[in-house]
Amino acid sequence: MAERQVEGYPAPGTLDDVLGFELLEANGERCRARCAAERRVQQPMGLVHGGTYAALAEAMVSWATVAAVGPGGNFAVGQSNHTTFLRPVTSGHVNGEGTPRHRGRTTWVWDVEFTDDEGRLCAISRVTLAVRPAQAA
Repeated sequence: MAERQVEGYPAPGTLDDVLGFELLEANGERCRARCAAERRVQQPMGLVHGGTYAALAEAMVSWATVAAVGPGGNFAVGQSNHTTFLRPVTSGHVNGEGTPRHRGRTTWVWDVEFTDDEGRLCAISRVTLAVRPAQAA
């Protein structure tokens, strides 16, 4: 069964759109996303480029945080992004699942685990987001 993307994601012409990101779930409790390991996201050796993981992590947790804090008149923007690479991905998908570790008034911290299509851990990210009033945008 094919999974459906979150409605409205990605906005046309954005980095998320250009890289082919798919956001499958985004809320204050969890987020899931994936990216096909296509040539456009690979480095010259045919491995998914490390920047793809970092960008996917920040995109998915940003949407999830905004889903939680947006109704209160806030938005979220990346403040810190640290990604560690454990296993290369050359085909299939990079699959990400994020869990919030801290949900504060002005910052949220998420941990994201990336797996390949066989469920093997390939990378981990910790992303910190600044939460600010929407009128400051």
